[in-house]
Amino acid sequence: MKLTRNQLAQMIDSTQIRQTATKNDIIKLCQDAKKHGFATVVVNPYYTNLAHNTLKDSKVKVCSTIGFPTGTTLPEIKAQEAHQAVKLGAQELDMVINISALKSKDYNTVKTDIEAVVNIKHTNPNIIVKVIIETGFLNDREKTTACQLAKQAKADFVKTSTGLFGGGATAKDIKLMRRAVGKQMGVKAAGGIRTLKDALAMIQAGANRIGTSAAVNIIEEMPKK
Repeated sequence: MKLTRNQLAQMIDSTQIRQTATKNDIIKLCQDAKKHGFATVVVNPYYTNLAHNTLKDSKVKVCSTIGFPTGTTLPEIKAQEAHQAVKLGAQELDMVINISALKSKDYNTVKTDIEAVVNIKHTNPNIIVKVIIETGFLNDREKTTACQLAKQAKADFVKTSTGLFGGGATAKDIKLMRRAVGKQMGVKAAGGIRTLKDALAMIQAGANRIGTSAAVNIIEEMPKK
């Protein structure tokens, strides 16, 4: 696979979502993202404004989590959380679906839940919404259904996992998700991606965004030429 270092960097969401993350951790995350030219930094809502202020003179976007980590908050709460995150400077949103509803085959609730966040696009059309389906909890049929519901709700990406519950990204799941959503929708691989080899395997399988807390290590493995 022929990718330049800059092209790879533009596919990476550099992530810091630990509960114990400090302000200094977030500032360093943003500084590293500016240095390497990552697509976004992913932070929890509390740090959205700090990341925005740290990155305001760069091309790196701020992505805020929504409904983290279980996805079982109400659609109205997710909608409000999305609104507040955008108000604080988020340009992308990574939301967790209602996995309980999906497991219960309450597909209307799952779709409505996603739409509650996607509706932010009515007033902020440039916002990117990624839908985390948490593949480690799902069988293949459920993964496909979750992806199809996200597509019907007009989300921009489907994403493998939060990375907090094990069962992270696999090439098999990326291929399944890509088949489910087609070529026009984004697929983000996240969870357990620690090396350049891991990242390239996900891209080869069909991912066009990589979420990782090891972004600096991965990009520094990539030859500069």
